[in-house]
Amino acid sequence: MSEPPEKPRKLRADSQRNRDQLLAAAKAAFAASGAETPLEDIARRAGVGIGTLYRHFASRDALLAAVYRREVEQLAASAVSLLGERPAGEALEAWLHLLVDYMATKRVIAPALQASAGEGAEAYASGGAAVSESMNRLLEAAIAAGAVRPDIGPQDLFRAMIGFSYGYEQPDWEASARRLISVLMAGLRG
Repeated sequence: MSEPPEKPRKLRADSQRNRDQLLAAAKAAFAASGAETPLEDIARRAGVGIGTLYRHFASRDALLAAVYRREVEQLAASAVSLLGERPAGEALEAWLHLLVDYMATKRVIAPALQASAGEGAEAYASGGAAVSESMNRLLEAAIAAGAVRPDIGPQDLFRAMIGFSYGYEQPDWEASARRLISVLMAGLRG
């Protein structure tokens, strides 16, 4: 009989705080300077030493993967919290704005994740399902509440979001995508 797998130990409060600071600093640094930002700069931005960064993330690939996973987890969790706080149609619209934020981060780190043969590639490959599930949950709730036309399906919304991502390397992309959310929501209400 084999041993059950060990559960990861919960981090001490200071260690968790350092990890959170590193992830936030890495996200900001990658957005500002790209995925090749020196790890020393990220540690400095987080207010920790490079040794602390390496204790949490053994490599750049591990840090990129962790930033991406955190973005996916936050986006997925926001679907649940938004549905608890707002009417379903408003929750969907707010979530679409968060999706634009996610896309902005993804555009910077996705090429590095895709080029990775290890943890980064695995994180990138697994992220889509959580995002799709969240979008579907919000869409179903909005349809059930009468805030979205009943003939709209998940693939319709997914195709629209693919269109939103077009040109996301352009400087005016984010503002344009946010304007298009309003146009999309008007069309979804029918």
